[in-house]
Amino acid sequence: MNLRPAPTRAAALLAAALAAVAAPAAELPPQAVAAALALATAAAQALAPPNARVLASAGTLDPRLKLAHCAAVQPYLAAGSPTWGRTRVGMRCTQGSTPWSVYLPVTVQVLAPALVSSAHLPAGTQLDDSQLVQAEVDWAAAATPPFTADQTLSGRVLVRPVTAGAALRPSDLQPRLWFAPGDTVQISARGRGFAISVEGRALTSGREGQPARVRTESGRVVVGRPVGERRVELAL
Repeated sequence: MNLRPAPTRAAALLAAALAAVAAPAAELPPQAVAAALALATAAAQALAPPNARVLASAGTLDPRLKLAHCAAVQPYLAAGSPTWGRTRVGMRCTQGSTPWSVYLPVTVQVLAPALVSSAHLPAGTQLDDSQLVQAEVDWAAAATPPFTADQTLSGRVLVRPVTAGAALRPSDLQPRLWFAPGDTVQISARGRGFAISVEGRALTSGREGQPARVRTESGRVVVGRPVGERRVELAL
């Protein structure tokens, strides 16, 4: 009786490497990738600030994928995917023996001027104009856009340290208190073809970025968004 020796770990690793060479990673036609990047760029440009530079770069597909040959690949925007930053573009085979659909990872940068810190600033710093300069930054690097030169930050207070050259965003600053409970506030609402404005009395503090409850003159309690000094905006 002949017994074959069990394969060593080195032999198993060699076999796996040879199998990986025999089954190359899934690739998309260059023209399909270019079309996907153009689609992502156009979608980002529609929401970008004026004169922004939009740069889109493609990632790689999962190397375990095996895609059948396809004569025509159609890119499409994946439902629910963000327009900026790390996102994905759907790629669908429309002319091939075996239909398939995959998602191509894409990174979208939106480069435009914004306010950045001129030096390292610790948490608790009260900002003044001398600490801020304008520079081109990637607006898509965070969930909220950075502040621009037409917005006044003098007197605002940092809630976290900011490094030199970092763009300042709303999450870096203490929220402003626009009104206190009991204050008389102006309530505004806009809809298609109309705009209304009435007075009310604040039932809660009007802190920036947080909803506030207000009682109208008629006694109705509404919830709105504090948008300025003793001003509340209702979403319709």
